[in-house]
Amino acid sequence: MEQTLQSQSVGTAREQSSHSLAVDLKAPTLSRAYQCQCGRPIFLGNSECLACHTPLGYVVESLGVVPLAPAAFPDAEAASYTVFGDTNGKAYRRCANLMTAASCNWMVPAPRQGDDASFNTNGLATGYCLSCSVTRTIPDLSVETNGVLWRKLEQSKRRVISQLLALGLPVVSRHADPVHGLAFDFLSNMPGAPHVLTGHEEGVITLNAEEAEDAVRERIRAEMREPYRTLVGHFRHEIGHYYWDLLVHPTHWLEDYRSLFGDERADYSTALKTHYEQGPVADWRNRYVTSYASSHAWEDWAETWAHYLHMADTADTAMSFGVDATRAELASDLFEPADLWQPDHPDAMKFLDFLNGWVRLTNVLNELSRSMGQPDYYPFVLPRATVGKLQFIHQVIADQRYRVGAPSPAPEAMSDPLPVPPIMGPTTSRGTSTSRPSQPMPLQMPQPIQQAQGFAYDHGFFSRR
Repeated sequence: MEQTLQSQSVGTAREQSSHSLAVDLKAPTLSRAYQCQCGRPIFLGNSECLACHTPLGYVVESLGVVPLAPAAFPDAEAASYTVFGDTNGKAYRRCANLMTAASCNWMVPAPRQGDDASFNTNGLATGYCLSCSVTRTIPDLSVETNGVLWRKLEQSKRRVISQLLALGLPVVSRHADPVHGLAFDFLSNMPGAPHVLTGHEEGVITLNAEEAEDAVRERIRAEMREPYRTLVGHFRHEIGHYYWDLLVHPTHWLEDYRSLFGDERADYSTALKTHYEQGPVADWRNRYVTSYASSHAWEDWAETWAHYLHMADTADTAMSFGVDATRAELASDLFEPADLWQPDHPDAMKFLDFLNGWVRLTNVLNELSRSMGQPDYYPFVLPRATVGKLQFIHQVIADQRYRVGAPSPAPEAMSDPLPVPPIMGPTTSRGTSTSRPSQPMPLQMPQPIQQAQGFAYDHGFFSRR
């Protein structure tokens, strides 16, 4: 009976996506419509079905949230689970952050004798999932409000990392690769200390934890005259800098990148100083996805990358829930092959279909927002000059995905996890570091993370306003 329910109601992420409108409208990732074994819809952050109380968890190998069952095999560790209906399948444990303020519902591999060697915990901090293993520093939890901020930050990060995995992009922790791995520092402003600025430096992404306060973030958005500012947007922008270093800079894509986005060798500090003192270039609306994208070629890439991830995830989510945008009244014309960077590319028409499906969808979403008296859901107008840049990013991601095959589980790593690296002094986004000691406060149990105790550092010129 369990196996029947599994095959009918759950399936793998790929099986679910094959029956969704996301595929029909050629959205580039997977379905976001998850389902419990009882048939009820479940969502990305759920750890238990509210209808039937089946335990739930995000499983990297399934690229989604799935129902779980207690492991039935004799050698199973305590509190181990298998995917519901797969009694003899792989075993998992809960992430150690499930019961902390982070409320993490991701699962950790619990390999057994006879499992494939690729199913392991290499590259993960002991007891923690992939998402939590890339968090290096959290706000000081002795401050009462910081637990709520940490949870919001982790929820947004998990959303983004789940999308990166679905896209087949490498998500490698510094436990696996201490040089090129990914790490997140969530820091808070302290009186008398330099202001914490969100930015990226060689795989380390710093976010000011105060951005998780809705009122603070909205105030900054208004002061900066931005149409859009979210935690998910920060993560997607900063991760764009990380993937530029990983996928573009050392590869054959670099010259094409420069022809579309500009020369990243132009002085970064000077470019941002000019942008903030003089404002964006006059014609930015005709050439860039946002005004900030006009400041430097790196920022054009990161803003356009974030926009692509917004488009892909929103389209997948809406269409996998059956939202039909094909009959929407259009506020703008659809794009044409002539707008593409490479209209003759074998994938060009598929990408164009996705892009125009997005245009239709945003008209529906904006009308829904207006019907509730809210600002437009999508407060942007895509200029035709950005279409080629979006196609370029689409092809870079597709190339990575096809080269490595299907999205993979936790990355290959060294056999022994590395100790948590110390917090470094302040750095500029593309410059040199200066030294100022930190006083991290470790948690009371083994963690892949440190709490910053009254410590903040400044990334100088930041990568996201």
